[in-house]
Amino acid sequence: MSFDDVELRHLRALRAVAEEGSFIGAADILGFSQAAISQQIAGLERAVGQAVFDRPGGPRPVTLTPAGRILLRYAEDINTQIEAAEHDLSDLASGTAGRLRIGTYQSVSVQLLPEIVATLRHAAPDLAISLVEQDEQHVLIDALLSGAIDVTFLTGPITDARLDLTELGTDPFVVVLQADGPLAQENPGRSIPSAALEGVPMVGQHDCDCQMQIDNGLRACGLRPRYVFRSNDNGALQGMVRAGMGPAVMPLLAVDRGDPGIVVKQLEPPMEPRTIIVAVPKGATPMPAADRLIRIAKTAGRKRLARAPR
Repeated sequence: MSFDDVELRHLRALRAVAEEGSFIGAADILGFSQAAISQQIAGLERAVGQAVFDRPGGPRPVTLTPAGRILLRYAEDINTQIEAAEHDLSDLASGTAGRLRIGTYQSVSVQLLPEIVATLRHAAPDLAISLVEQDEQHVLIDALLSGAIDVTFLTGPITDARLDLTELGTDPFVVVLQADGPLAQENPGRSIPSAALEGVPMVGQHDCDCQMQIDNGLRACGLRPRYVFRSNDNGALQGMVRAGMGPAVMPLLAVDRGDPGIVVKQLEPPMEPRTIIVAVPKGATPMPAADRLIRIAKTAGRKRLARAPR
């Protein structure tokens, strides 16, 4: 006797014969011949070393032996678990169910993700989606590579051999001014020269990847920014601009352009824009739900980022 020889097909045949009361009935529902069902039951009985059915012969139904009843109880649990696994694997393969954990940062969460997630949920209503928001890019990359998240948005330029990167488009840095403030009045056009910001009190983020890129860009323009207020909340920064605390240099995606209390200007000369990127681990087995999100993000990115001034 060796339970190592028990196969899933044996257990399915056991359940079918028990339910139908005959080998021919089990053959009909499983799509096998009667001889094949007989062979599977015989193989099961050899593996467990005991008969699992009494076979009275004639028209009377076969019945489970005491050993068969014990085995059926476990077979029911095993078959239920296997069927659940088949269902879950089918959902995983289609990308329509399961879970998807997305790494992101504030501006993408507010401006791009609502459309992306809504489209994804429409295509995959049983998919459970969660967001992990983080300003520090290296934290998102570490979470992605450790398996804590499945896909993440990043900003470029970036080079990392561990990641498979998909660029969605560029996001320019712009100057946000108080609508009726002196800088807006003195610069009524679409742009503002970088020299106009020299020595002006400004608002900005705490040290983070985005703020480092902004400061490097301002220094490349010959400016030494003087910050009088810092916050990593984009809404708070815009509120401070609106209140007259000073201008802010922000990625365009981070700006609520429907706010009547601010105006948005292009900086002259312009800073190098950041690139909006979606990343998955390179070489890992692709996750269908993540692939679906990337396809949707490419469409949304082309549409949303196309409005950014160049």
